[in-house]
Amino acid sequence: MEIVHEEAGPGRGRFTFGEGPEQAELTYSPAGRGEALVFDHTFVPTSLRGRGIAEALVERAVAHARETGRKVVPACSYVRALFERHPERYADLRPEAAPHG
Repeated sequence: MEIVHEEAGPGRGRFTFGEGPEQAELTYSPAGRGEALVFDHTFVPTSLRGRGIAEALVERAVAHARETGRKVVPACSYVRALFERHPERYADLRPEAAPHG
């Protein structure tokens, strides 16, 4: 599964799978002073649902957050539910673990 990362400015971007109207995406934006990323939207078209694409997008976005040393604010309901279902998998990304300055 090829997931593409597109940056859209400082701390902003999206991860996509597919093309055109059949494109799934997860978008993110910066939180605070850039210590965290807000995963704010996940969308998978009906035709692509049930294939694990949304979770794959989250996993790729989580890998990006870890690679860049950032925490994650799971604002999107899908991401929030996934983080709640698997707290051990995402414990290191909790926003409350972000350094305060």
